[in-house]
Amino acid sequence: MKLSTWNVRSLYRAGSPTTVTRELARYKLELLGVREVRWDKRGTVSAGDYNFFYGKRNDDHQLGTGFFVHHKIVSAVKRVEFVSVRILYVVLRGSWFNIVLNVHAPSEEQHNDSKWSFCEKLEQVFDNFLSAV
Repeated sequence: MKLSTWNVRSLYRAGSPTTVTRELARYKLELLGVREVRWDKRGTVSAGDYNFFYGKRNDDHQLGTGFFVHHKIVSAVKRVEFVSVRILYVVLRGSWFNIVLNVHAPSEEQHNDSKWSFCEKLEQVFDNFLSAV
């Protein structure tokens, strides 16, 4: 499986998912984690040969994460979990791994409180992964 992560800077423009799926096809990627989606709510939409699972942005119309999953492997998706506007993971049925994590860490300019909060939440996610094994 070919996978990657991209910071798309915003999918909040008409036609943005189509542009992304064209690039995914060009690189022959089957799974793509994206950050700064900036979409309202959370859900799943079909985008070309991919399903796009996306999570909610924050109140300032920033952040949000998502996964583009090619239709040929979408049946391997067991669960998509939106932990926060910065953390999302997908659980896949596979022989070598089952979980792909997509995170958008706070930048250096962020307050230390938000960095610590992010790290604590991420640590909880890892602890849950380890206890499930």
